[in-house]
Amino acid sequence: MTSGDELAAAVDRLGLGRVGEVLAGFDAWIVGGVARALVAGTPPDADVDVAVEAELDPILEQLDLPATRHDRFGTAVVDLGDGRHADIARTRVETYASPGALPDVSPAPIEDDLARRDFTVNAIAIGVAPPHRLLDPFGGAADLAARKLRVLHDRSFADDPTRAIRGARYCARLSLEPEPVTRQRLAGADLTLVTRDRRDAELRRLAAEHEAARGFRLLAEWGVLTLGPDDGELLDAVAAVRSEPPWAGHAEPGVRAMLIAAGVVTGLEEARRLAAARPDRPSAGVELAAGTDPAVLLVARAAGGAWIESYLHEWSEVRLEIDGDDLLAAGIPRGPAVGAGLGGALRRKLDGELATGREAELEAALEIARRSG
Repeated sequence: MTSGDELAAAVDRLGLGRVGEVLAGFDAWIVGGVARALVAGTPPDADVDVAVEAELDPILEQLDLPATRHDRFGTAVVDLGDGRHADIARTRVETYASPGALPDVSPAPIEDDLARRDFTVNAIAIGVAPPHRLLDPFGGAADLAARKLRVLHDRSFADDPTRAIRGARYCARLSLEPEPVTRQRLAGADLTLVTRDRRDAELRRLAAEHEAARGFRLLAEWGVLTLGPDDGELLDAVAAVRSEPPWAGHAEPGVRAMLIAAGVVTGLEEARRLAAARPDRPSAGVELAAGTDPAVLLVARAAGGAWIESYLHEWSEVRLEIDGDDLLAAGIPRGPAVGAGLGGALRRKLDGELATGREAELEAALEIARRSG
């Protein structure tokens, strides 16, 4: 755990700018992932969650910045001016009309706001105003140091089963282990009690984590999610492949690929079919893979489809130097014969059956087009 002086210096380094100056005039607290990171002495996320013991209207009026409001939950998102955002929320308590329902919220002090949260490591607050006081009523900092995940409430996973997914995310990211009572209660998390949209939103957040594969395996170990006998290995393989070219730097296919590998969204059967394919020539590979969701291709590559590397880096880049206008100018009537000619010529080029250059391509395309007509 960082010392008081180190914590204060870390808050100053967040660079909240004018937003921080305005919030310091209210009873505002840094919470969530950034608070955890600052306490643990690890690099914080870019965006900052702030809980405020005040109504948002006077704060937003002083900021005079565009804000995205979510009045049901008393929150607003403002731009920090450098691409980062601050998610400002009125401190509150929550009640649940039924298991899995969205909560009803009402204003409350910061202590009550922290008490209604899911885990001790998420019930830490740091004052925005100097001297940046630490508020840690449930020992979250000690649990972080001990690598323990500790749930705050008996009914936490009944009220909101998606907290189990968040627990897996924290365990995977922070190398935590559920303490015995929390482990027992995790087994009661029933994701069928929440809407598919809420479940999938949390699973996407998990899939975006660097240690997503471990998170999904934990959910299976806890009995929250079911994985097939080989899915754990496939998740590890997807995690490795998505960090390499051409996938690295393209987050969305990597996230979807992890969800496919976990069986959460469709595409696993198609990916396994592609992985098992053994195209005997480049044109056959292009025919199999063209138009396929990049996330499915990623999973197929991770599942053993080595030929997909050739498709991505070589075959998919092959183009004809001619086009339909060349065939029309040579007397081929507009219609299916044009496409047949171009497609046939491209297949021959892919398979190394054409001499280089426009003339050879046009000769082959005309031959095929006339024959198809």
